Amino acid sequence: MFVPAHNEKLMNSAIRIEADVLLLDIEDSVQPANNKQVARNNIIKYVSEGRFQGRQIFPRVNDRESGHLLQDVYQLTIPGITGFMYPKAKKGDDIYFFGKLLETIEYEKGLPASTFKIIPLIETTGAVMNLNDICSICPNRVIAVAFGCEDFVTDLRGQNDEPGQSIFTARALIAMAARAHNIIPIDTVHIKVHDLEDLERNLILSKKLGFEGMLALNPKELPLIHEYYSPSKDDLAWANEMIHLFDEAVKLGQGVAVKDGKFIGPPFLAKAKRILETQSKILKCK
Repeated sequence: MFVPAHNEKLMNSAIRIEADVLLLDIEDSVQPANNKQVARNNIIKYVSEGRFQGRQIFPRVNDRESGHLLQDVYQLTIPGITGFMYPKAKKGDDIYFFGKLLETIEYEKGLPASTFKIIPLIETTGAVMNLNDICSICPNRVIAVAFGCEDFVTDLRGQNDEPGQSIFTARALIAMAARAHNIIPIDTVHIKVHDLEDLERNLILSKKLGFEGMLALNPKELPLIHEYYSPSKDDLAWANEMIHLFDEAVKLGQGVAVKDGKFIGPPFLAKAKRILETQSKILKCK
């Protein structure tokens, strides 16, 4: 969930919300420019005082052309920060540059290499065309990739539309590239934060496309987001049954099991194991 870091009221609210990752923003939502140092100071204070203890903290820094990136990163490479969201990447070189900057600062501060992780924010047409490089160029740092639809549509010179046709291809490519490189795909924000029915429609499509999470702007969106990206009781029952049937088939010396006229082969087993693994991770976080 995005939180404008210069706004102490919103920072205090963020302490209580149940977002999996807090994206403490120093970029677009922090204006005018003198508020960026206010945002940095707030992040340092809240993190150092342990107010976000146990949370995954990823400040969204400014891009390499902004003139603010060095101060963002040098000041915020501190204990309690998990990593950084890097915005407006256009190619793999942007992420490589950012990774090397982190490496230099880690060395200077005596921190282990790859302490800080990166989530590139895909919000340009160039980034979509260069997804493979962006996802793979810093394999020990890039743990996820997220989609920013508003900047993308602007860069495309397209038009936002109700069914989401203008962003469908980009969404699909981002999810595929992330899975191809074994990192987490995170879907774009839902702009109409008060329209939960529309959010649900987007979540259904998001799950079908392979996304594992969604960027959020408002806490009221979180219950639905958590519901759709968490295994349901039916999912868990199906996963346990698939593993049981497959184990039984192995004991009987059969290559596959059969249920309701369908073969239960390795793809079903892999999906079942992923569901149970996801549930296990969720329980560990509670």
